[in-house]
Amino acid sequence: MGGIFGVVSKKSCTLDVFFGVDYHSHLGTKRGGMAVYGPRGFSRAIHNIENTPFRTKFDGDLEELEGTSGIGCISDNEPQPLLIQSHLGSFAITTVGKINNQDDLIRSAYENGHIHFMEMSGGRINSTELVAALINQKTSITEGLQYAQERIDGSMTILILTPDGIYAARDRMGRTPIVIGKKEDAFCASFESFAYINLGYSDYYELGPGEIVFLTPEGMESLVPARKEMKICSFLWVYYGYPTSSYEGVNVENMRYECGKLLARRDDVKSDMVAGVPDSGIAHAIGYANESGIPFARPFIKYTPTWPRSFMPQNQGERNLIAKMKLIPVDALIRGKSMLLIDDSIVRGTQLGETTEFLYQSGAKEVHIRPACPPLMFGCPYLNFSRSNSELDLITRRIIRDREGDNVSEEVLADYADPDSRNYQEMVEEIRKKLNFTTLRYHRLDDLQASIGISPCKLCTYCWSGKK
Repeated sequence: MGGIFGVVSKKSCTLDVFFGVDYHSHLGTKRGGMAVYGPRGFSRAIHNIENTPFRTKFDGDLEELEGTSGIGCISDNEPQPLLIQSHLGSFAITTVGKINNQDDLIRSAYENGHIHFMEMSGGRINSTELVAALINQKTSITEGLQYAQERIDGSMTILILTPDGIYAARDRMGRTPIVIGKKEDAFCASFESFAYINLGYSDYYELGPGEIVFLTPEGMESLVPARKEMKICSFLWVYYGYPTSSYEGVNVENMRYECGKLLARRDDVKSDMVAGVPDSGIAHAIGYANESGIPFARPFIKYTPTWPRSFMPQNQGERNLIAKMKLIPVDALIRGKSMLLIDDSIVRGTQLGETTEFLYQSGAKEVHIRPACPPLMFGCPYLNFSRSNSELDLITRRIIRDREGDNVSEEVLADYADPDSRNYQEMVEEIRKKLNFTTLRYHRLDDLQASIGISPCKLCTYCWSGKK
């Protein structure tokens, strides 16, 4: 997915940006970047962080990245922030989101006089550069941000660093968050609300959908008001968000407790323990254990000294191997036991299936699986939340294809997504048999929405329901 962070200050901003960006490392695995503005103008550094922590890559850059304002990012895709010079002046830009109509936008940019784009590996255009090109078609940055948001099919949240301050623009439907923090002589803009707490900032303001603000060390100016309609990504609470973060006033860790609680209320399985797949499944499991009275345990431990969450290669085969290497079994808690295991979701099913086999080989008597969200049925068109290139990467869609053939109507897919339908029950049973679980029961969408606790009409649940 990716995360972004920015600071405007009357003093040096370098360490605040450095640590603020580092606190977003759980949101991306490929690249990290920082750009600052100071007496020498703009300075920037970008590094590959696939196999090394963000902090170790940027330690040596901090002396060069000296300034009083700056932005940075953790990215799963393109290198950023980018430094841009245009008729709007010089600025740095970083984004998080997804563009579905990139070809149309590039063609339109050429027709409007944009001469060229830098080509990345694989012939792709840097999405952040394309956003900058859209912004530069207008007579001010504010107009340009509005124009870019209107033209982009998908989702795009943006930070722009200028010599005068930082523009922060939340995507039109508010699918990803931007929160403003404040301390003496400084403001920050952050994807994650916890990222600035240890830096001395306090909560100041949360941008609404499509809202644009301008930050200086003296204060925040609202440039474009928030839209009424919102569709924030529900998966932020289920998986991507860090436990200490809150979105729209709802804390991630507490939501996961509620999620596990509602899972337990619909369940009657007998088990010796409840366990969560580290890290994101643990809080769901605690909520389940607290509600059900079944003891919580940790039958395998994640080896964090060398395998933090963010260090995952792009190759799926290597990802599966590393996912296995991270978890160390506790034989005394596995052998001869009936286990209820909660993971945040089932995507391809490969890793959870291998984990289950590993538990059986370690002596487990039963392995009951309870995903903390409904079956994933549709690829996300708004955020790069998965590395899947096709919806057939989803185990649900492979099962449906095997049952229905290649051409499946929206009506049939909707029936498979209905937890009260026969097709849904039979699909779940096919997944259970394929992955060799003792039992399998998914979280219901209505219970998931209740776990979050804000109006369902404000939540995006497309990946489960197919409804935009």
